[in-house]
Amino acid sequence: MLFIIAVSHAINYALSNIWKTALQTEKVRSLLLMKVSLFIPCLTDQFFPRVGVNLVKILRKVGATVDYPMEQTCCGQPAFNSGYHEEAIELAQRFLQIFHSAEYIVSPSGSCTSMVKIFYPEILQDDVLQEVLSEVTSKTYEFSDFLVNVLGVKDLGAQFPHRVTYHDACDVLRELKVKEAPRELIRHVGGIEFVEMANSEGCCGFGGTFSVKFPEISTAMAEDKANAIAQSGVEYVVANDSSCLMQIGGYLSRKGIPVKPLHLAELLGENI
Repeated sequence: MLFIIAVSHAINYALSNIWKTALQTEKVRSLLLMKVSLFIPCLTDQFFPRVGVNLVKILRKVGATVDYPMEQTCCGQPAFNSGYHEEAIELAQRFLQIFHSAEYIVSPSGSCTSMVKIFYPEILQDDVLQEVLSEVTSKTYEFSDFLVNVLGVKDLGAQFPHRVTYHDACDVLRELKVKEAPRELIRHVGGIEFVEMANSEGCCGFGGTFSVKFPEISTAMAEDKANAIAQSGVEYVVANDSSCLMQIGGYLSRKGIPVKPLHLAELLGENI
């Protein structure tokens, strides 16, 4: 009797391992067949191209085939934020036309991703567009959210033996509700020392055209953020939006604070 029970357990264990292996194999197969279309914001394209280059490295590292639709242009966020809604609608319609057939749409910018996922549904009221709008918004992701919450990837094998903190960009945190995904990716970098700064969720003061229209307020907010970064005693401040890093980095540089701004895609991509 004991022999029969032991054999039964052994068979169940073997079958369990077979199923686990099959499921893992299927996951690997699905990743290898996955196609990701890059959505690269204007600021990244013009001023921070290394962010886009490193995003490609990261996506290929996890097995994705990467596509860059050459005809893509601005998503319309600057026009929308400045009150030019007709112009923003025109660009939103163009975005849907370009990306509607994509399997996944991934961007290194929380603000532009939120423009597509959150604000396109507000400005595109045409009934004819609702089906394609729903499809496009549902498959558009900020890249850390895509890696951690869609692919289940937290460890890319990156090494970065430095002390860093993380700034929660407003659109990533407040619009997309992404808070833990970038922190998970940072914590899994080899040799890194991650320090939470005080008031990490506080706005840096950029806000697109806000920093132009209200420079005094914007500068005061940047000062608060820079002070929190400096007090954390880090070498680098990491964020998921190049616009925030431009604002923060500019203030740090002007004040002679020796902390370097670094996009999460650069932190991971340059060190894998």
